Amino acid sequence: MRREPIELYNDGTHKCLLFDDIVTGEGVQANQFLILNGEHSILLDPGGDLTYTPLSLELSRHVDLKKLDYIFSSHQDPDVIAALDKWLLHTNAQVLTSKLWARFLPHLTAGYLSNSHGINTYERVIPIEDKGGSFRFGNTRLVAVPAHFLHSVGNFQLYDPVSKILFTGDMGASLVEDAAPVENFEEHIQYMEGFHRRYMVSNKVMNLWANMVRQMDVEMIVPQHGRMFKGKAMVNTFLDWVSDFKCGIDLLDQSNYSVKLD
Repeated sequence: MRREPIELYNDGTHKCLLFDDIVTGEGVQANQFLILNGEHSILLDPGGDLTYTPLSLELSRHVDLKKLDYIFSSHQDPDVIAALDKWLLHTNAQVLTSKLWARFLPHLTAGYLSNSHGINTYERVIPIEDKGGSFRFGNTRLVAVPAHFLHSVGNFQLYDPVSKILFTGDMGASLVEDAAPVENFEEHIQYMEGFHRRYMVSNKVMNLWANMVRQMDVEMIVPQHGRMFKGKAMVNTFLDWVSDFKCGIDLLDQSNYSVKLD
């Protein structure tokens, strides 16, 4: 049975929607997001073939897909942007992504886009410089926040200053089947720690990221997978946790780089 999207924010003009039940079957649970500001719209991390058809049907209830302004790709993973060719074909959206991945995105688009439809993938992509920055969106601005090596070498999060939501991609991800707010942080750690231990590069990077976010006015952290962190107290609890978490190269030694040749 179809579930309504979760309304993260709505002031009558500006709206943030979360779709958390699109992925079915063997795919990892993933959240997709739509931000609306008047007649303007941006889609965050729409995913691949598993999500394209059900997501586009859901989105069409809220926005004219042909008029979609932007698609934001936090990084290059299949669950983020693998269905790029379909979105380029069926919308007029421009794609915002790291400059490190902008030249690779044409690998996700079939030749028929240019041969039959005259679509040049690279011309539809807006490369984001490493330092990030803001861009006009309706009557406000959205901010591409640098989150490199969390976990991708070119990685960005999206901050919405109207709703005060930070959409964090894989940072804060948990291996659960819903996107409800975290109620008991200590109990929730078990669903995050394995993922962050392997997918995040180091405590140094986690700490630098947390220090940056503490300087921002964030009311909610919403990752691409699993549950959200709602309210400043829960946001700060999460930032404290990542600041002290050992992961990635912190945990490696020579045994991780050895091979048996017999």
